[in-house]
Amino acid sequence: MIKFLQASKRYPSGHDALLNVNFEMQQGEMAFLTGHSGAGKSTLLKLIALIERTSRGQVIINGENTSKVKARRIPYFRRNIGIIFQDHQLLFDRTVYDNVALPLIISGQPPREIARRTRAALDKVGLLKREKSYPITLSGGEQQRVGIARAVVNKPSLLLADEPTGNLDPELSWEIMQVFEQFRQVGVTVMVASHDLDMIKRLGHRILVLKDGQLIGDTAQTDQG
Repeated sequence: MIKFLQASKRYPSGHDALLNVNFEMQQGEMAFLTGHSGAGKSTLLKLIALIERTSRGQVIINGENTSKVKARRIPYFRRNIGIIFQDHQLLFDRTVYDNVALPLIISGQPPREIARRTRAALDKVGLLKREKSYPITLSGGEQQRVGIARAVVNKPSLLLADEPTGNLDPELSWEIMQVFEQFRQVGVTVMVASHDLDMIKRLGHRILVLKDGQLIGDTAQTDQG
């Protein structure tokens, strides 16, 4: 599903954001990516989503070598990937429903299918009753759940989240992580970048640790409840 083979990323400034990273994730696995600020977490996620490309080495997603994906195919490649950001990136002049429906509209889905899948995604994150609301009227946790619904409305096989609970209190953070857990249980591969070690350890999934662009830890945990 995800395979990094000696993957490195050097930016034009000369900064090595990732150095010879090797790991593999299977379909339906959930893992947390942690490390200090600037360790390379966001860069690693960007390589998976083809927002950035490797400088050296290979990143293989669903059997496809990302270095060989032509620029015009990147939007198609990303249809199998849901991406969730810390700041939600919602459109505040559109309703919750319209925010979640947007990827389906862009991909040209028929109106009936858009309605069905948008409402199913909102129901999955517990916000079906707020579909006509505007994001400004929602709490931070609810806004993040809208972002999750939008990321999964295309039924991606892979879900990436970059510090999705960074602005939330511990209770809301735990709720968001439980939503990710639900997707893992139905076979979605989930990778979450987070610095909240206490919560990560409670969840009991695999932890990948980055330091100065290098993968220095890869720990599989047993479920701690």
